[in-house]
Amino acid sequence: MWSKRQEVDYALQRRSVLRAVQGRQRALARLDACDADPLLVRTARHHGEPHPEACPVCSSDEMVLLHYVFGDQLGQYAGRVKSRAELDAMQSEFGEFMVRVVEVCPACRWNHMIAAYLLGDGVTRKPPRRQKTVEDIYG
Repeated sequence: MWSKRQEVDYALQRRSVLRAVQGRQRALARLDACDADPLLVRTARHHGEPHPEACPVCSSDEMVLLHYVFGDQLGQYAGRVKSRAELDAMQSEFGEFMVRVVEVCPACRWNHMIAAYLLGDGVTRKPPRRQKTVEDIYG
């Protein structure tokens, strides 16, 4: 991704949460840390891309990454999960949009946002025309 900019890495926050779960004092219960929404877990199972690391909580190899996209220029496509290949194509189609990367373990429901960054070619465009969805057709 050649246009990646304004990247924020949440590694320190992640490490702090993991230390609270796994440390001697166990300031944070595992159930409080592994609290992924059922919809997020389902999305991870069906749309997640394999993560090279094992889950830091349960050591499962099922951990995946989800790339959520947001931005005014995306129109109705904002808030959706995209693959890395789709992100590569999108960065030349849209001027600017935010990508938030979330790691999810479907086995124990661990989840944490690990990065956020901007993509796009910088050329301001109008959002694409809204296409009818199933909700529009059937109510």
